Amino acid sequence: MTGATLATPQFVRLLIDRGITAGEWRWILLPVFGLLMVAVVRGLFSFLQGYLSEKIGQGIAFDLRNLIYEKLQNLSFSYHDRAQTGQLMTRVTSDVENVRTFAGQGFLILISSVLTLAGAALILLLTEWRLALVALSIIPVIFVILGFFIARVFPLFGSVQRRLAVLNTVLQENLAGVAVVKAFAQEPFEAARYERANQELLAQNVNVVRVLAGSFPVIFLVSNLGTLGVIWVGGLQVIGGTLTLGTLVAFNTYLSFLLMPIFQLGFIAGSISRAGASAERVFEVVDAESEVRDRPGAEELSGVRGAVEFDRVYFRYMGQEGWVLEDVSFTAQPGETIALLGATGSGKSSIINLIPRFYDVVEGAVRIDGHDVRDLTLNSLRSHIGIVLQEAVLFGGTVRENIAYGRPGAAEAEVEAAARAAQAHEFIAQLPEGYDSLIGERGVTLSGGQRQRISIARTLLLDPKILLLDDATSSVDAETEFRMQAALLELMRGRTSFIIAQRLSTVRNAHRVVLIDHGRVVGIGSHDDLLRSSPLYGEIVDSQLDRAEVGA
Repeated sequence: MTGATLATPQFVRLLIDRGITAGEWRWILLPVFGLLMVAVVRGLFSFLQGYLSEKIGQGIAFDLRNLIYEKLQNLSFSYHDRAQTGQLMTRVTSDVENVRTFAGQGFLILISSVLTLAGAALILLLTEWRLALVALSIIPVIFVILGFFIARVFPLFGSVQRRLAVLNTVLQENLAGVAVVKAFAQEPFEAARYERANQELLAQNVNVVRVLAGSFPVIFLVSNLGTLGVIWVGGLQVIGGTLTLGTLVAFNTYLSFLLMPIFQLGFIAGSISRAGASAERVFEVVDAESEVRDRPGAEELSGVRGAVEFDRVYFRYMGQEGWVLEDVSFTAQPGETIALLGATGSGKSSIINLIPRFYDVVEGAVRIDGHDVRDLTLNSLRSHIGIVLQEAVLFGGTVRENIAYGRPGAAEAEVEAAARAAQAHEFIAQLPEGYDSLIGERGVTLSGGQRQRISIARTLLLDPKILLLDDATSSVDAETEFRMQAALLELMRGRTSFIIAQRLSTVRNAHRVVLIDHGRVVGIGSHDDLLRSSPLYGEIVDSQLDRAEVGA
């Protein structure tokens, strides 16, 4: 397409010098036919260029989105602890779109502009080198202006994307916590918070516009001065008979071809800066290292019995100085139920999180059947561990899909058996479509107890040898809890289970209770043994667990 564009002035020169001036009809018809063919060729190549460039850009965006998503799935919990959801969403959406826009359109315009610029400059020099030097004298000045513009605007685009990420974070938090916002009548406060973030984004965008508005008028001024110089010098040459009128018209057209790609480069400089800033943010995620990953030569965990050992474990979260867990040592034998009890912030959840390697210990070791969990592949390790969190997390889809989340190919009979064991079958059968009922985003159509029972069924379907339960019955009523406890006791038989205790029934049914205080194990034994030997245990039982159960 660039070649067809550069050929146009030559047909115009022939039309003026040989056709109109000399009055030769064939030199009128031939250039007109040539211009018509150039228009057809340019139209065809313009379509192909637009289609192929957009296809390439969409392909790049597709690959980048998949790459970021896969990376986010594999990054450790410590990364997600530090990252904000809104920031990550902005990288997957807005930043990827900025890269796509440049890759699909901007890059092709850049290549086309460079080729047109080089071709026009060469033709100008071959046509009339003295006049060409007048035209080309403005090029270095314009490139200096563009360089100054890019240097100023690049950091501004990065700031715009960060402000957009903050805005998305506010929006995400508000939508996720809309019930709390309405319950506390904080709609005006949240609206003001969003407006502040939006105002900061607006201010940064205005800064970008100010730089753009200040740069391009200068470029236009310099280019117009160059055009004026060419017309002045070229006009004198035409008057003096050393240059034909057609050549001057063609020369002036080539001059526009020389200036047009420069203007395009000026506009594309903004796209380059925006895409560069966004690409930098995208690859911050892509290049992030996961603290928890498979070691070279990691083994597959198989034939699990369920023995779990904490051997002098020290642990702290990234960025913290003090220990969350300090010199923690205890052993769970296969089939034992271990209740973890302690004040809020004592380290119970941290102990749970170290078993499936959501985090890695800083010192010491966590072992399963004698294997350090860091020497095992993550997939094989976690496939033998079932987890039920205190806050049930479900996904948009059917009840069946949520129960079979860990085993998508599970038979209907297996799904139903897991639901019955979790005391969920009865309410599922009453739903409009039964197991095929859609439960909405995050299971919004279900009660807290119903979501928890589906979460338990999902874990039970995996038939794991090790169970991690963050007080799985805390969101159900007393009657349902009684039935669930009976089912869980039966299902935990033969499995090693760790339960973060919030109810007295949990610690009474456990084989042993591990009492945690400020990250240290301060007592291990049965409920009755600890009541007799540990004043702290008695205080926690009296203050934290169900007083009605204590009285019973």
